[in-house]
Amino acid sequence: MPVHDWSRVDAGIFHAFHTGWIPGIQGALNGGLLPEGFYALAEQHAGRTIADVLTLHVGPASSGYLPLHPATGGTAVAEAPPRVQRRQTIELAAPARRRTLAIRHVSGHRLVAILEIVSPANKDRRTSVEQFAAKAIEAITAGVHLLLVDLLPPGPWDPQGMHGLLWQQFEQSQEPYDLPADRPFTLASYAAGAQVDIYLEHLAAGDSLPEMPLFLSPDRYVNVPLEATYLEAYRGMPAFWRDVLEGREPA
Repeated sequence: MPVHDWSRVDAGIFHAFHTGWIPGIQGALNGGLLPEGFYALAEQHAGRTIADVLTLHVGPASSGYLPLHPATGGTAVAEAPPRVQRRQTIELAAPARRRTLAIRHVSGHRLVAILEIVSPANKDRRTSVEQFAAKAIEAITAGVHLLLVDLLPPGPWDPQGMHGLLWQQFEQSQEPYDLPADRPFTLASYAAGAQVDIYLEHLAAGDSLPEMPLFLSPDRYVNVPLEATYLEAYRGMPAFWRDVLEGREPA
């Protein structure tokens, strides 16, 4: 299933698709992809009724029913590095590294990673983009891994896409990120640690969605089946809007 050009439809249509895609990824992860002791949970931002993110948690070390330490699950980067087009590394300043204990989940289970699918509401104004970037950077510098899925065209407030904005802020640079003009969509997986290792894919409408790593620790990950879950959610869309997205005259 190729990636669609979601700029052909109103923001609400992408939101409707979004509500099916995140639970599909949650089901795939909880259905056997995650090692014992980890779980994925769809969550929403305050004041919104649509789940915006998928969070990955591991129970407290003292929990007898969650015996595995994060370092024991998933695929080791050293044994099987993620297969992506591009890789980058950011060296975090010491003040950022000292915030590694800042994020905790209200349940008492530790927040390990966040999967965020960028929505039109994240790009509709400058403040929305700034809030999104601040939240992502705060999570990464606190040691929480991030998988960012940005299938929307860059806008006036993120001219190189959301990853381009994060890259500039991490590097504290005004130099624009080199987003390929013919592949404006970005999948970015951030492995947070003393340094941040970033695994990147750039896509265009019509491209297939590759699997992307979601990190359990800086050196271990699971692959997220983006294509299969995208297809499952897309099948649930009304035929009228599938025709629009696929360039056919709606019936």
